[in-house]
Amino acid sequence: MSDSTSGCAEPRTLSEAGVEALVHGICFKTGPPRRLGVEVEWLVHELRAPQLPVAPERLRAAYAALRTLPLRSALTVEPGGQLELSSPPAASLMECVRTVSADLDAVRAALREDGLVLVGIGQDPWHEPRRFLREPRYDAMETCLDRTGPAGRAMMCTSASVQVCLDAGHEEPGPLGHVRRWWLAHHLGAVLVAAFANSPLAGHRPSGWLSTRQRTWTRIGAGRAGAPPLDAEPRDAWARHVLDAPVMCVRRDDAPWDVPEGLTFREWLRTGAPRPPTREDLDYHVTTLFPPVRPRGHLELRMIDAQPGDDGWIVPLAVTAALFDDPEATETAYRTVKRLAERTLGLPAPHNPLWLDAARRGLADAELREVAVTCFATALDALPRLGATPEVIEAVTAYLDRHVVLGRCPADDLLDRQRGTHGRAKGKDPRP
Repeated sequence: MSDSTSGCAEPRTLSEAGVEALVHGICFKTGPPRRLGVEVEWLVHELRAPQLPVAPERLRAAYAALRTLPLRSALTVEPGGQLELSSPPAASLMECVRTVSADLDAVRAALREDGLVLVGIGQDPWHEPRRFLREPRYDAMETCLDRTGPAGRAMMCTSASVQVCLDAGHEEPGPLGHVRRWWLAHHLGAVLVAAFANSPLAGHRPSGWLSTRQRTWTRIGAGRAGAPPLDAEPRDAWARHVLDAPVMCVRRDDAPWDVPEGLTFREWLRTGAPRPPTREDLDYHVTTLFPPVRPRGHLELRMIDAQPGDDGWIVPLAVTAALFDDPEATETAYRTVKRLAERTLGLPAPHNPLWLDAARRGLADAELREVAVTCFATALDALPRLGATPEVIEAVTAYLDRHVVLGRCPADDLLDRQRGTHGRAKGKDPRP
C-alpha cells in the first residue's frame, strides 16, 4: 500500500529528540481504521521448465513490457528479479481485491506471452540466490547482510510474501486502538506464519521448516529484522528501535556508498561521522529495517509467505482484514491469542519460541492450530460485515476446512507432492 511518509525538500541535520518526534509522527499516524492494502510478491519462472533459471535479459524485456500496462497497483522489481504489486490504499476489502486481481490478470497475460509465469511460494525451492538488480542500494545491502551469513542474499533474491497493510488505529484505547493493534499484530502474526507457511524446500530438499522464508528472516539479525520489545508504548518503542538499529549504509552522490559495521543511527547522530545524518538519511534508514510488523504511517504485516494459485493471496488478506478492522472480531482475536503470549518468553518477534515453532512446525503445533481455527471462524463471521463477496467467503471457508482444521498449511501440500503422496488435503494441484 503506497504512502507518502518519506522524503524532504531540503536535507537538514537532526538531533535524537528530533528523530523521536519524526518517528512518532511519520511511522504511527493514528486514526480510525479506514484503509486497507496489500503487497503481493511473486517469483517469476519459466512457464514450461520452472526449474531452469530465467535469463536476465528475458526478465528485463518482460518487465519493460509490463511497465507499459495501465495498472492501478505500483509494479516494482526486487533484487533477485521477484515481481511485486503494491495496491493503492483501498476503502474496503473488496475494492482492494478487485484492483489487485485485475492488475494480476493483466500481468499474467503479458508474462505468458513471453513464456513466463508468476509463482506463489515463500522461498524459491530450486534456485540459488542471484542478483538481478545492480544498484547502489542493493550493492550496499548485500555487503551489509553478507556479514551475518548467506541468509541475507536468500532474503533479497529468493523470497516472496503477501504483505497486508492496515491503518495504525485510534489514538484512544480499545479494540481498534493503535496500542492494541500493535500488540495483536505481533502475536497473531505467529498464527499467520503457521497457517500460511508455504516454503518447506531449499535446494530441492525439505529444509526442516514449513516456512523456510521465515527461518531466513530470523538469521539476518534482530537489529535489522527483529521487532522492538512490546512492554512500552509502540511509538516510543519503535523510535528507540530506529535509533539503536544498525545503519546499513551512508549514501554519497559522488563516491561509493559507505557500509559501516556496528554503527547505530544514534551513534551516527552523536558522532556526525563520516558526515552528519539528515532527515533524508533517517527516511532511508527506516526503509532498511525489516521487522515482521513495520510501521510506515500504516502497519505493514510482513510475515505471510507468498501463496499458491492465482488467488491464494486473497485468503490471508481477507482473514487479516477481518481480524483487525471488525471490532467484534478484533476483540475475539485478542482474547484468543493472549494464551500464546507466554510462549514468547518476553522476547521480541520473530526471535522467540512462539514464532520459531510457527515457522518450523506450522499448524502441527496443537495450540497454534486451536487458536487458528478460532481466528479463522471469527474472520468468517466478520467478513459479511466487511462486504466480502460469496466467492471470498467461500475461499476462506475452503481454506479453513482443507488446511486449518486438519492442522495443515500449503507447505504440507508441497511436501506431499515431493514425496509422491496426496496427504489429507484435497483441492487444486499444489504445485508452485
